[in-house]
Parts: sequence; structure tokens; C-alpha cells
Amino acid sequence: MTKTLIIIPAYNEAESISRVVKTIESIAPQYEYVIINDCSTDTTEKICKEGGYNYINLPVNLGIGGAVQCGYQYALANDYDIVVQFDGDGQHGAEYINELVKPIENGEADMVVGSRFINKEGFQSSFMRRLGILIIKWVIWLCCGAKVTDTTSGFRAVNKPLISHFAKEYANDYPEPEAIVSAVLNGYRVKEVPVKMNERVGGESSINTVRAVYYMIKVPIALAIYRLGAKKVR
Repeated sequence: MTKTLIIIPAYNEAESISRVVKTIESIAPQYEYVIINDCSTDTTEKICKEGGYNYINLPVNLGIGGAVQCGYQYALANDYDIVVQFDGDGQHGAEYINELVKPIENGEADMVVGSRFINKEGFQSSFMRRLGILIIKWVIWLCCGAKVTDTTSGFRAVNKPLISHFAKEYANDYPEPEAIVSAVLNGYRVKEVPVKMNERVGGESSINTVRAVYYMIKVPIALAIYRLGAKKVR
């Protein structure tokens, strides 16, 4: 049987983390999970402890990339075959986890990204963020030839070789687009499946209107620099 781990990065997700865990336990109880509490300043850690959840408490804030990479290192150390990234803010639907895992189990892909833009159902994000995603989509295509519609989706699954790859090398600042480029440049197959996403349950997104503009400028430049200096590690 395939051994699968759900990584849940969480920073100040006290309003949503219990609901996220209970949803996973209800809809996808066959999968194990670990919450990576990224040195939250609210009661996220207290909720995890009192709820008896499986969690790792980081002593310093590493950011989304560092938190996710910690999850990959945990998965590598504990010999998991598949990792699913699942946000702690309630935006991802546990009912789609199987859809992400299936193509990997069937040998069709090494990374599967859940895209809200294939069927255009559910929460579609703000206009500025959608514009940024569109720009990054074309930059990714220029960098590695991959056609991915939901480039910033944190709802994704990867196989065992990519678990090892990301445990060693994972971007820290807005890592989702760079992880796609890194995977493709190292010969891994990336596939998308349609999902519906929800508005976040609580807390605040790290990307507001101002940061969305910053994101649109910074990420394409970072991807181009990464592409120029990329070295295959596979």
C-alpha cells in the first residue's frame, strides 16, 4: 500500500486549523498528516497540542517555503511514498486529495497540481492575483516549457523522488512557481487536475493588493534567474 503524508503548513491559522484537520480525518482518513506550525504568534500551537494533532513546532518563523521543506524532510526521514501539500487556511478541499494522488499512483505524473482554473469553479481569487498567476504562467512556459494554469496553487502532490529533491532544494519565498520549474528542469512530469477552492476560513492572506503587484514583479525575475543558474540534481 502506498504510504502518503499530507503536509499542512500553518502560520497563525488558529481560526481554521481544527476545521482543516477534522475535514481531512472525516473525508480522507486513510492518509496521515503533519502540521508544520511556523512559529505562529496566535494560539495555533495551543490548539494543535490540546487537539492531539500530529504537528511539528518550528522555533523560528521560516516562511512558507521553509515550513513546507521541513515537511518534505519529515516525509523523507519517515519513508513516505507520496506527499500532498494542503494549506492550513481552509481553501483546499479534502475531497480532491484522491484526485491528486491517483495520477502518481498510476505512474502518470511525478507532480500533480490542483487547478481552480481548468473548470473555473469555486473561489477564483482576486483580479490582481489572477493577473499575477497569468503572467507567471507564461514565464514558467518560457523557462521550462510547462503549461500550468494555476501556477501558485499550494494544493499539490509529489512522488518519492520529488520528496527527496524538495527535501534538499526548495525555494523559500513564494516557492510554488519555482518548484514547478525545478521539477520540470530535472526531468519530472507535471500534471494538473481540476479542483474547487474556497475562500480562506480565517486569518489573513500573505498576498494583499500591494504584495500582489510586488509578486508579479519579483517572481518572474526570480524564475528567470533560477532558470539561468539551474543545475540538474537528478
